[in-house]
Amino acid sequence: MSWSQQLLQQSSAWAMPAIVAALGLHLLWFVWLNAWAKRDLRRLAADFDAFTRDLKHRSLFERGTDLSEQIDAFVADVKDVLDDPSQREARLALRNRMAILDEERRYLHSHAFETCYNIARTMIEAYPLAGTMGAILAIGAALQTSPDGRQNTVSMIVQNFGEAIGSTAAGILAAIVLMFVNSVLETRFRRLGENRAHVRETVARAKRELALAAGPE
Repeated sequence: MSWSQQLLQQSSAWAMPAIVAALGLHLLWFVWLNAWAKRDLRRLAADFDAFTRDLKHRSLFERGTDLSEQIDAFVADVKDVLDDPSQREARLALRNRMAILDEERRYLHSHAFETCYNIARTMIEAYPLAGTMGAILAIGAALQTSPDGRQNTVSMIVQNFGEAIGSTAAGILAAIVLMFVNSVLETRFRRLGENRAHVRETVARAKRELALAAGPE
């Protein structure tokens, strides 16, 4: 048996275990992204909680309130102050807090997360292709192991048919599992992106209207 035949046989035999292993790593990737998103949400909520702390009228939350809802409420509190020029004391408090918020700029750190999530979501489509490739390798291995005659070739195809079906099914099932996981997490990740966008817009408006760049009045 030539090295190419051995390679085909080994590749077809390892197709399904490789898909299962990749599925496990992919699930861990989503777990890591979920933890990353929770951490960023907590940071945004903490930053805007500190930013609005000196406001007399600001949103109060019960323990366990969704972090995205807290961020939206904090943003609304800031917009209320910006929309009302008569709240000079509150505007001055925001202006003093702006330097602290803008020092770390954690609300801008989004590119790495969005890139990692986009890769994780896009790679789901590769699993059915990997399953199909495993099936092709199994059939190719059977076709190349029978130089003696047609009958032996057919028997080898039948023998490798189980591996071909198994790798195809593994690829499809892995994609279904990951699509379900992604559908559960996608809303949270999308909300994180929306929260970041709202925070950026609000901070930019606060800088502009409170004239932070120009220094104290």
